[in-house]
Amino acid sequence: MTTAIAVSHGGHGVPPIPSMEGPAPKRIVVSFGFWIFLLSDIVMFSAIFATYAVLARATAGGPTGAQLFHLTTVGVETTCLLLSTFTCGLMSLAINLGRRGATYLGGAVTFLLGAVFLTLEIREFAAMFAEGATPQRSAFLSGFFTLVGCHGLHVAIGLIWLTVMMVQVASKGFSPFVHHRLLCFSLFWHALDIIWVALFSIVYLMGAR
Repeated sequence: MTTAIAVSHGGHGVPPIPSMEGPAPKRIVVSFGFWIFLLSDIVMFSAIFATYAVLARATAGGPTGAQLFHLTTVGVETTCLLLSTFTCGLMSLAINLGRRGATYLGGAVTFLLGAVFLTLEIREFAAMFAEGATPQRSAFLSGFFTLVGCHGLHVAIGLIWLTVMMVQVASKGFSPFVHHRLLCFSLFWHALDIIWVALFSIVYLMGAR
């Protein structure tokens, strides 16, 4: 087939068709797969946001967001997550420069801030349960715990992922494989921050009015 193409162009060779060169490199396949995962996650959160918007006023005579939400605590959670995104960005810069010590420091601070965020969120859920505000109480609370709990689960997974990556940096250094996974984690963490800003604005600020 290549010969026929060359003849049809006056005997001059042409670059081989990419599909004839075999499968794409593993690095490209993994990057593409990660972006598909990230986009599908955003679509999932969009669907949960839409569901919550429909159920936000369906309190069935139970407590409302204005009665349950404590914006001071949620503000501290938001500050921790925003700061963790900043330190995660500093960690990414250290990775690109090959500075292992700065990478450990950025990873440790990011983990600490994320853990504080998760702890405050769990305490918030526990206080609501103590007041009888459980997911079974109303459609509003079902939507709330599903949306906020799903984000919290992603944060917990991110903390586990970050811990594994720090172990890999210690054992394998900044190999291309480790470097790529660290940058994927950074994108994942930034996406969680964007989702939380939307969640804080739509669920907490609007719900507390």
